[in-house]
Amino acid sequence: MVYYTPLLFKMIKNKISFRVRYQETDQMGVVYHGNYAQYLEIGRIDWLRTMGISYKKMEADGVMLPVVSLSLKFLRSALFDDLLTIETTLKKEPLARIEFEYTIHNQDGVLLVKANTVLAFMNSSTKKPMRCPAIILERIRS
Repeated sequence: MVYYTPLLFKMIKNKISFRVRYQETDQMGVVYHGNYAQYLEIGRIDWLRTMGISYKKMEADGVMLPVVSLSLKFLRSALFDDLLTIETTLKKEPLARIEFEYTIHNQDGVLLVKANTVLAFMNSSTKKPMRCPAIILERIRS
């Protein structure tokens, strides 16, 4: 009988904070819903940077990460001048896709948004899917 033992996966989290700018809000001072995709990108790029991975270098090396799925659950409104904290968590070890979960809190610790994104690793020359680059897997596993 063969037993399969999966690699133990440690969920890697990262936090980054920033203030809501006036231009990101509507006339009521509430953050426009379309801005949240950009907020998630801030969290994702900072997560990579914290892992020692430059998104800019990754693209220069021929790897793109297009978003293939985006899900947002709005619980409360973010307002102009709120200090938002995005917690970005790698959900599972990546293969040809990488999946992140996010929470966004305000300065009072109130949970405003829960989100999830899935991105595909793509070769920028061929525009075809590819496996997760070894450098990313090495950083995740170490």
